[in-house]
Amino acid sequence: MIFEQIPVGQIQNFSYLIGDETTKEAAVVDPGWEVDKILNTAKKQDLNVKIILVTHTDYDHINAVKDIVNATDAIVYVHKEEENEIKKLGVEKIKTINDNDKFNIGKIKVKVLHTPGHTPGSVCYLLENKLITGDTLFVGNIGRTDRPMADPRKMKASLERLKKLNDNIEVYPGHDYGSKPHSTIGHEKKDNYYMKGLW
Repeated sequence: MIFEQIPVGQIQNFSYLIGDETTKEAAVVDPGWEVDKILNTAKKQDLNVKIILVTHTDYDHINAVKDIVNATDAIVYVHKEEENEIKKLGVEKIKTINDNDKFNIGKIKVKVLHTPGHTPGSVCYLLENKLITGDTLFVGNIGRTDRPMADPRKMKASLERLKKLNDNIEVYPGHDYGSKPHSTIGHEKKDNYYMKGLW
């Protein structure tokens, strides 16, 4: 598996490139900014972007979705709760996803975990031992729950769910807000105040 964490934009966002080395099929996660940087990363790896995965539809995570679709004709995967936000971008090729859905990027198996709290349709994507967490879980912190449509109780339930995953699963967040760019479930259970259930 080809897996690249790509820093983009002015507020420390991460996009991700996931590629199957055999089929050369790829997905881009949360293309919020810097379309050329994302597409050039795919080109260097000789990958064909077929899918755009959205963890949630805050502007800084979907700002470049339409441009990536125009460049690649990719299908956008988004939780059904936030499908309309993608439609507002003028994108028609949308696949709605639900909790525990499974699909492939080439031969790479991906599982959807619905983790509401930051937004109603927030999801994490689990592939092999990597978990892309969007704004649900950061390194040492979590996404905001004090905004319209956010729900602290749902966030707590989502974090409890993530705590049940294997400690060695790697955590790849939507922003570079922590002491390092990625972590593990085990590390977050020990060091993240919110994962300790103290709030």
